[in-house]
Formats: sequence, structure tokens, C-alpha cells
Amino acid sequence: MNFHPNSTLLFILAGAVIVFVIAQSLFFLIRAFRRGKELGMDMGQLRKTVLSTAVFTIAPAVSILLGVITLSKFLGLPLPWLRLSVIGAITYELPAATSTANALGISLSETVTDPSVYTAIAWVMTLGIFPGLIWVPLFIKRIQGGLMKIKNKDGKWGDILMTAMFLGMISAFLGMVFADIRSGLKGWIPIFVLLFSALLMGICGILIKKCNIKWLENYALPISMLGAMAFAAVITPMF
Repeated sequence: MNFHPNSTLLFILAGAVIVFVIAQSLFFLIRAFRRGKELGMDMGQLRKTVLSTAVFTIAPAVSILLGVITLSKFLGLPLPWLRLSVIGAITYELPAATSTANALGISLSETVTDPSVYTAIAWVMTLGIFPGLIWVPLFIKRIQGGLMKIKNKDGKWGDILMTAMFLGMISAFLGMVFADIRSGLKGWIPIFVLLFSALLMGICGILIKKCNIKWLENYALPISMLGAMAFAAVITPMF
């Protein structure tokens, strides 16, 4: 069976879903704009809000584009384009694809042409994130209510709990970073890249808080990602 992850059929399927999502977004945007007009809101302020919101989506879109480029190297363009345009995030999609490929003994240095491998990766990426679609509408109010009770009862412990949850989520991804440290100096490359990315993010944080460069908040993530990728490209040939 001839299969290629950049086939026309996959582009058509992915494009159809993305067009539907864009149409849905435009539908609610127009409805909201008309409703604001009916309520007598200042039209100039509405246009300004729409324009400023559109501008501030550019920065997050840069990191998403980087994710699409990274995944497209071995998964083709349609699947990463679809995943990261609708529901996915690079912090999940890349580890899910990498873990599946490693479990199947497949190298990610080349494009996946085996339909069974491609299907397995797509299923893991989909099923792994699918429970969130169910848990959020069913349990988000209870979860938020529980967190608010803890925070109202003891604000210090509430902050500690939220920090612990965030660190727990980050720790789940650190296994991939430290997985190959026994293979020698080259196994430390991901750690060096991680530290360099953290350094860039820390510098951005200092500039935002100490120098009051507020616009940098939306560009800190893309800057740290691009900087880390450039750093990895420099040190990898050296090691």
C-alpha cells in the first residue's frame, strides 16, 4: 500500500476541519459584534478590541508554527497542522508522537511512511488529549470550586497547591529530557538546551517585571523556543 503523510487526501481532510473551525469562530465573532452594537457599545472601542486581540494572537501563533514545523519533519504537514490548529499543544503532541515512535522502534529522523505507524501515532495523540474534552465540561466547576475553597480558607496553601500541580505537570515531560544521559555527552544535549531555554525565559521575566516591558509577555515563549532551537543547532554538531 502506497502511503505518504503529505497526501492530497490528508490535506483535504485536515483543511475541511480547519475551515469549519475558522467559520465557527467568524460566526461567533460577528454575532458578538452585532450584539455589542445592539447594546449601544462604542463601535470604535469594539473595533479597537478586535484589532488588538488579533495582533496579540500573532505571538502565540509563532510557537504553534514552530510546533507544526517540528512535527511535519516526520509526520508530514496535514496531521500537525490539524492538531495544533484546533486542540493540540506542542508540549503534548511532540512527546506523544516521540514516545509512540520509540515504543515502535521507529526513528523520527525520517518521514513516517508506514501507515500502521502513522495511525498508531495519530491515535495516541488523539486519545491522550481526548479525556480533557470530557472532564472540562463535567468536572471543571467542582475542581474550581474545590480550589477556591482551599484558597479562601488558606491563601498560602492555595498558592502552594497550584504551584505543585504546575510543577507536577512539568515533571511529566522531564523524563524525555533525562532519558539518554547515560549515552555520554550527547545525551546531555537536551539538558543543555532546556537550561538555555530556561535562561532566556528568566531574562524575559526580569525584563517584564523589572523593566516594565509588558509587551514582552506575549513573546517570551516564542523567544525562548527559537533561542533554544538555535542553541541546539549550534551545540549538537559540537557534541
